[in-house]
Amino acid sequence: MKINRFYSFSTTSLLCVASGLAFASVVEAADQSVQQVGAVTIMTAPAQASQSAGIDFANAIPMQMPEVSPGLLTHQSNVAPVSFGTPGYSSGRAGNGEETPVRVPKSNFVSDGMAVAPQEFGATNHPFTTSRVNNYGDRTSRFYPYRPTGKLFFNIGEGTYVCSASLIKPGVIVTAAHCVADFGKQTFFSNWKFIPAHNSSLAPYGIWDGVAPVVMTSYFDGTDSCAVAGVVCQNDVAVIKLASQKNAKGRTYYAGNKAGWYGYGWNGYSYAPFLGQTAAQISQLGYPVALDSGNLMERTDSLGYVDAGAANNTIMGSLQTGGSSGGPWLVNLGKEPSLSGISFGTDASHNIVVGVTSWGYVDQVWKQQGASPFTDGNIIPLVNAVCEPAPQPGC
Repeated sequence: MKINRFYSFSTTSLLCVASGLAFASVVEAADQSVQQVGAVTIMTAPAQASQSAGIDFANAIPMQMPEVSPGLLTHQSNVAPVSFGTPGYSSGRAGNGEETPVRVPKSNFVSDGMAVAPQEFGATNHPFTTSRVNNYGDRTSRFYPYRPTGKLFFNIGEGTYVCSASLIKPGVIVTAAHCVADFGKQTFFSNWKFIPAHNSSLAPYGIWDGVAPVVMTSYFDGTDSCAVAGVVCQNDVAVIKLASQKNAKGRTYYAGNKAGWYGYGWNGYSYAPFLGQTAAQISQLGYPVALDSGNLMERTDSLGYVDAGAANNTIMGSLQTGGSSGGPWLVNLGKEPSLSGISFGTDASHNIVVGVTSWGYVDQVWKQQGASPFTDGNIIPLVNAVCEPAPQPGC
């Protein structure tokens, strides 16, 4: 079996669309400062003078999602429930919802025409539902809890690429490490722009510069524990600190002050033993380019289970593809109801991110995706790298 590191389109079509830039060598941005701090590696760079400098929004290429042939994984989902340790979480907040809209070009990316089968499960028989969060002109994605999710644009060399990401602090987003750095190459990409609640040609909460991406050093230098090298890994997770902006009154604010932010959980928060597996009901959000050309937010709901043979990654059924990388996997998505005479179950806090879209299978017929687990050994030091010592602006 062979690992192919490309997204769910043919390689020939991809190279034509990229105009030779898709596999350009990675070049460090000017003024990058890279520093290893404990178990994490952080880059700092000045914010761009223009929030759209160097970014081709209309022709952004979906970042390659690490993909694997099914035969390369030794699935161990039914051996025994997996325990990560004591679960924990940090809560989120809705934000004030005030909009500062900016117009951006719609995506022009077109796939090579490969059919996406209209079915609710793929060859793995893993049930799921994928559908639009909203239609064109619909405001659903601009309400909490959807609006902390957005599109993440960035440069590799001179090419513009796109992933998904979400706010987990007023000025901190979480995404996949492969949307920040190339596994084992010890080089960051550059020029990140985050658009929360991106909807077609509208950035309702503005465009935000990423100034301090952080990845686990094990991912950065290629020593991470992976079931398939560089693809199915334990630490395909990154956070990015965002630059602040000023309102009309000169007051400093961050994206999450308006769009809100999610909580995040670790060590199997809201997971439970179920039919011999460690499982949770997952809601995945993102902007896969094969669906609605990546112009609309998409939602997938599926039971996710921890696979010990896949570096303890969670696997769920999904129709999402390239461009969804880094999008949040949430437990208890939605507004909690008022209860009368009953109580919530265990680990019932709402809108908690427990992973991000990391990888999928080479053949799209399988319709499954995986996410590295959030643990106290990755998400906590990643957030602490930009938020400690407290208090730090945007945290």
